[in-house]
Amino acid sequence: MKILSMPHSLRFLRAGARNLALLTALVGALAWQPAQALRIKEVAAVQGVRSNQLSGYGLVVGLDGTGDQTTQMPYTTQSVQNYLQQMGITLPGNINARNIQLKNVAAVIVTAELPAFAQPGQQIDVVVSSMGNAKSLKGGTLITTPLRGADGEIYALAQGNMVVGGAGASAGGSKVQINHLSAGRIPMGAQVERAVPSPFNEGDTIRLGLNAADFQTASKVVQVINSRYGLGTAAALDGRTVEVRAPMDPSARVGFMAAIEELQLTGSRPAAKVVINPRTGSIVMNQAVNLKPSAIAHGNLAITIDSTPVISQPNAFSLGETVVREKANIQVTQEPGSIVNVPSSANLADVVRSLNALGATPQDLLAILQALKAAGALEAELEVL
Repeated sequence: MKILSMPHSLRFLRAGARNLALLTALVGALAWQPAQALRIKEVAAVQGVRSNQLSGYGLVVGLDGTGDQTTQMPYTTQSVQNYLQQMGITLPGNINARNIQLKNVAAVIVTAELPAFAQPGQQIDVVVSSMGNAKSLKGGTLITTPLRGADGEIYALAQGNMVVGGAGASAGGSKVQINHLSAGRIPMGAQVERAVPSPFNEGDTIRLGLNAADFQTASKVVQVINSRYGLGTAAALDGRTVEVRAPMDPSARVGFMAAIEELQLTGSRPAAKVVINPRTGSIVMNQAVNLKPSAIAHGNLAITIDSTPVISQPNAFSLGETVVREKANIQVTQEPGSIVNVPSSANLADVVRSLNALGATPQDLLAILQALKAAGALEAELEVL
């Protein structure tokens, strides 16, 4: 009997088919994961343990001629004079706000969020925004700025180099700008100088405040805590507040709350969230974002202004003068916005596919997402940076 050997190409195809089937099964196994239950820390927070808003007035220096026009912004010049006096430098008496040109300096408002339990020496991010007519803060450096709370006390000091997510150029009366140049951030740009007292260790109970008023969620939180630590440990005061009996020892209380925050709520899913940065046009969303069926109509409006110099020549022997004037031509173009049907989307890939079908730019999507949220078609929390 003669044994026929299998052709090499056929053996290769069969081996490739087996590898492809194995790869498909592996990808399917990796893609299929059980839905992660929602933890208590994702739906509630300890009442009284919160962040505090800080703000301050400061100066940004080192700009490339894009700072405040100090003839129109006298407080910038006054701030520079006060700063120089603190450094031991006194300007001559004939120098005032009108004859000082400081185009490399801009007056700014600095804001920050002081986290809960923040201690002296820790660093936090700050946001720097121009309050004058500065053209750009790009490349500037914020000098030492005290940040105060609502009580007027200084809680942090901010200083550092600006990070501005944009670019721009101007020449010959024309200007091109990408994103927002009048505001920026300084990562870890402020150092905490004072701690805020916390009521975390006061009393024998701790109250959990739900992120949203929901009686069903409050009932689930109580059931999960009581099933783990015994009946009577937790009680719902209303649809947003759950009171929990906690140990008196601070160390034991921290461990107790750490364990409670990790308890999972059955039948719940992670909170949906969309983060928007209007200065850069960035949009980031998590996998829990859902879209309900909706219809969207969005059109673009473009305004073009052309300026043409026109020479006015007087008649002979009229004793007139030749003058140059500007003739402005304004054109308004509005693109028609057709109504687009957005189907229901249950996962992140469907949401992205539906939004891409609109053909809108990231800046347009900022307005569209806010309108979807107001109409109840976007099941997510919007956060603007």
